[in-house]
Amino acid sequence: MEVHADASNFVSNVSKQEAYTQVLEQARGLFYDQRNWVCNLSNAASLLWHALHALPSPSSHTNWAGFYVLDPSSPTKQLILGPFQGKVACQTIRFGRGVCGTAVSTKTTQLVHDVETFPGHIACDAESASEIVVPILQGGKVVAIIDVDCAVKNGFDDQDKKYLEELAELIAESCDF
Repeated sequence: MEVHADASNFVSNVSKQEAYTQVLEQARGLFYDQRNWVCNLSNAASLLWHALHALPSPSSHTNWAGFYVLDPSSPTKQLILGPFQGKVACQTIRFGRGVCGTAVSTKTTQLVHDVETFPGHIACDAESASEIVVPILQGGKVVAIIDVDCAVKNGFDDQDKKYLEELAELIAESCDF
């Protein structure tokens, strides 16, 4: 398959279901015959960013979309910043700390409607008001997480959770970490 920048073009005001369906279809195509996690997560971050910005509010207020990956070189259990779209971010996050670290420790999606109410929230960007973090598991072990932040409260819902969990499964099947 020939990779083309048009893969990240989304018609404005599509439904959330249509946008995420396109993300998943384009990701499948981009991941075909490519197992490098850096390459695949970079393209996935771009697809997510452009899809969410094509949607109406609150999705269009997404201010960060990307990944943290398991840091195999660290003596402590932590994540290290991976490919993303948005402002610069925290470089490392220890397991159990903040929304991302909680997703790793519990191996469950964290859907946070108001980050100010989340105990121990790590504010990499003070503009972030809501967040969703989805663990990516291979063989029962977290290898990375999808992290998406929104500049308004209640930026994500169960539909985001469903599709981001599908993306996490696709990434787990498609990448060598």
